[in-house]
Amino acid sequence: MSIILNCTETAIKDAASNLIKGDLVAFPTETVYGLGADANNKDAIERIYKVKGRPIGHPLIVHISSMVNLDKWAKDIPEYALNLARAFWPGPMTLILQRTDIAKDFITGGQDNVGIRIPSHPVALELLKEFESLGGSGVAAPSANRFGAVSSTSSTAVEVELGDYLTKKDLILDGGFSSIGLESTIIDCTRTTPNILRPGAVTKEMIAEILGISIGSKTQNAEYIQVKAPGILESHYSPKAKICINGTPSYGDGLIAIESFKTPEGVIRLASPKNNEEYAQTLYEAFRLADSRNIEKVFVIPPIGNGISVAINDRLAKAAF
Repeated sequence: MSIILNCTETAIKDAASNLIKGDLVAFPTETVYGLGADANNKDAIERIYKVKGRPIGHPLIVHISSMVNLDKWAKDIPEYALNLARAFWPGPMTLILQRTDIAKDFITGGQDNVGIRIPSHPVALELLKEFESLGGSGVAAPSANRFGAVSSTSSTAVEVELGDYLTKKDLILDGGFSSIGLESTIIDCTRTTPNILRPGAVTKEMIAEILGISIGSKTQNAEYIQVKAPGILESHYSPKAKICINGTPSYGDGLIAIESFKTPEGVIRLASPKNNEEYAQTLYEAFRLADSRNIEKVFVIPPIGNGISVAINDRLAKAAF
């Protein structure tokens, strides 16, 4: 395993070539780092599951560089899904669509649908473009961490999480810290109206503004709970420390709260975000800091309001489950 700190054109070409050969490449996106493999290579995809310790049957998201390639992976795409794609791609949004024959069961978890995303991080986009120029169709990339653990928002976090499981041929591309810090919004577009399966930086309000309709979430409709998508289990994104939402921390406990919240005496401040966007950016790094300092309990004062705070509270609830 090598960490590529300077992602030059040559380095990205080499990484794309590695993907074509069946190796794994961890790469930055604006949400979190992904662990990528050729989405058409069953053996490479099986390695992703092995490296992550991910149960077989959990679907993967396929990353492409442009809407031009969307028809390769999805069919019968509703007009509202195309409107969402035009508005928010490249960006932190995954669409669940009816799959074509190229999307095999080892990608979709045996479902008739597939998750597709176009990330906006320049390193990710260049990697995808180069991979496609070499004959690739899409890169499957779940978050670059062990299954159920805290997602990685830096190349260092990827190395800590997965370094013992990657081979010498695998690569980690460094692209700095992820600017958003939480996984993509996942929207089910396989029915007549869209439904949010996992909240993210593309918010319910933003989607409603584009489509002109109010949309639901999986908790409002029991049938959506049966749709398999990444990150919708009740327990996920969990550090080793116990996450306590609200409550009063004691001496030696960790604390994550907005900057204006005073730190009690003897409590270890892990993050002091100035706003909800910074809260999202720093949350996972604060979780990792707690584990690196062997803190047993982390008390979190959750953000309030709509927008990105909905996604933050979703991740906090799963981490604390």
